[in-house]
Amino acid sequence: MLTRVVQAVLALALVAASGARAQELEPRAYANAPVGMNVLVVAYSGADGEVATDAALPIEDAEIETHGAVVGYVRTFGVLGMAAKLGVVVPYVSLSGSALVDGEPAEREVDGLADPRLRLAVNLYGSPALSLDEFAEYEQDLVVGVSMGLSAPLGQYDSDRLINIGTNRWSMKPELGLSKAWWDGRVTTELSAAATLYGDNDEFQGRTREQAPLYSMQSHLVVRSRRGMWGTLDATYYTGGRTRVDGRSNDDRQGNSRIGVTLSMPINRNHSIKLHASTGVSIRTGGDFDQFGVSWQMQWGEDR
Repeated sequence: MLTRVVQAVLALALVAASGARAQELEPRAYANAPVGMNVLVVAYSGADGEVATDAALPIEDAEIETHGAVVGYVRTFGVLGMAAKLGVVVPYVSLSGSALVDGEPAEREVDGLADPRLRLAVNLYGSPALSLDEFAEYEQDLVVGVSMGLSAPLGQYDSDRLINIGTNRWSMKPELGLSKAWWDGRVTTELSAAATLYGDNDEFQGRTREQAPLYSMQSHLVVRSRRGMWGTLDATYYTGGRTRVDGRSNDDRQGNSRIGVTLSMPINRNHSIKLHASTGVSIRTGGDFDQFGVSWQMQWGEDR
């Protein structure tokens, strides 16, 4: 039973450490877990290339490096007899680099809090709300779930600067996810589709900036071992997100794809570590960067 609980709760930690942005990869986002579980995550991630908190910013030839620390928390519970989870992350980011802004070179070095993010996920089918004892008998088949992510404009933002850590606007991300287990649950395939909807930034260098919805799809191939380890091959494609400044449209529609890998390893019944890396594959606007990260995760629940 312990191995099954560890595997399930490790999936929760991924949700806490990942963000609501369309270009991020989130394997096992709808995996079932016992109700009454808690996960605390402390993570580090780094990225290098055309990195920005907003992939549709009008910059060119960006060489930006970011280092970020994240603290996240996830709680599982039941909703109408089905499994649900609520997670929150608070990131702190250090950013430095250069880019061309309207053809002119510009440099930026800044650190501070990024926009905190909240995510509620509720499974609709194939993932009942179970106690720890009941979860020992659970075998996944097909799981269908939905989620809503919310990003609040509380991060560091300077209206006179084009490149910032925060975005100075609200955004939300509704998503539908499917997860299908094969071969006694040793292999799982996942597919999700989402749309990120943006509020207006009315302090964009003295102007108002709007952005169209950004649509995304993710797929994951998950392989797990009997000892609680699991790894994934991840891919995402996102398109849309064209912006307007004071009513004038920009030629910055995105049409990008990324691939990545994730490895999660339990240390003991309470602690685990996770490694992940991803890179851009096909880039239309922004998003051509390499990303890597490591996180430590602590879990506890009603049996602790």
